[in-house]
Amino acid sequence: MSTPPPEDLTAAQQTELRADLRALEVELEAQLEAGRDGARPVTLDQQAIGRVSRIDAIQQQQMLSEGLRRTRRRLDQVRRALRRAEVGDDYGQCSRCEEPIGYPRLKARPETPTCLSCQSALERRA
Repeated sequence: MSTPPPEDLTAAQQTELRADLRALEVELEAQLEAGRDGARPVTLDQQAIGRVSRIDAIQQQQMLSEGLRRTRRRLDQVRRALRRAEVGDDYGQCSRCEEPIGYPRLKARPETPTCLSCQSALERRA
């Protein structure tokens, strides 16, 4: 049995999702701010530290930097989605097939530009 296609968002759902996007934007900005210090290049202080400790510190710094890059990308997606939602443009429509994305998917990931079918197709190709 197949699932019915998603319906267009109601006005109440749109309002709720815009609020979710704004809250997510604030949260991601706070994560970026909190992570800036840890993403700075590792500097060696006057005390000699072991090679393993240096490698560990560099690895941790690189992992944090990658996390910050992902957070910046997600923040960019959130801001694009928020602009679409605020101007009543195409928020809630898949950027690939132009079908409605569906409220449950948007509630889980309000910045998503694609429906589940198109996202699955993209992931299969990657």
